[in-house]
Amino acid sequence: MGKGKYQEWITEEGLIKLEGWAKDGLTDEQIAKNIGITAKTLYEWKNKFSDVCETLKRGKDVVDRQVENSLFESALEGNTTAQIFWLKNRKPKEWRDKQDIEHSGKLGVTIVDDIK
Repeated sequence: MGKGKYQEWITEEGLIKLEGWAKDGLTDEQIAKNIGITAKTLYEWKNKFSDVCETLKRGKDVVDRQVENSLFESALEGNTTAQIFWLKNRKPKEWRDKQDIEHSGKLGVTIVDDIK
């Protein structure tokens, strides 16, 4: 772990920046780059410092909810792609591309030898 670098990010000001980046839609890898650390180090910080983990989660939840709401509104407004996506994820048994079909009984296979 970077020697003491985490200290500036577990302050109120540092956590506000982290949350802002998460709200802006940045990935953990992009946030780590902004901090000047590797993604692995950020994951270690998230495991060691619950404030960092909760702050990033809170920021991501906000933007994820906005996207979910936009998808929902698009589906209601007739966006067919949004409707399909919504149904495949909300009702996968009825709407997924692959359907499970059960077959009962015997399969009859007749092999004809046309070779003479």
